[in-house]
Amino acid sequence: MNFNKSVYALTALLALAGCAAQRFDFADTPVNVSPTLDEGQTFWVSGIGQTAEIDAAKTCGGASKVIRIETQQTAGDVGLSLITLGIYTPRHIRVTCK
Repeated sequence: MNFNKSVYALTALLALAGCAAQRFDFADTPVNVSPTLDEGQTFWVSGIGQTAEIDAAKTCGGASKVIRIETQQTAGDVGLSLITLGIYTPRHIRVTCK
């Protein structure tokens, strides 16, 4: 019985530590720049067949003003995915402008 609890705790720890991020830099990013857009996106069943689009050029007022686009699945997002057994799988997107 004690072994099962250890396995469950280790599995939960590994799952919550598994964050994922994709970052695309289009220009050198100044040190103290905050994202212009920072929002959560809702996906169901890991986003199978779903798309969510953000027009970074429109957000920044032109493609030449886009510094960075970043998507991230935080530890909290992974935790929510685990609790819902993968039915609800949120992600965050950030767009940084000049």
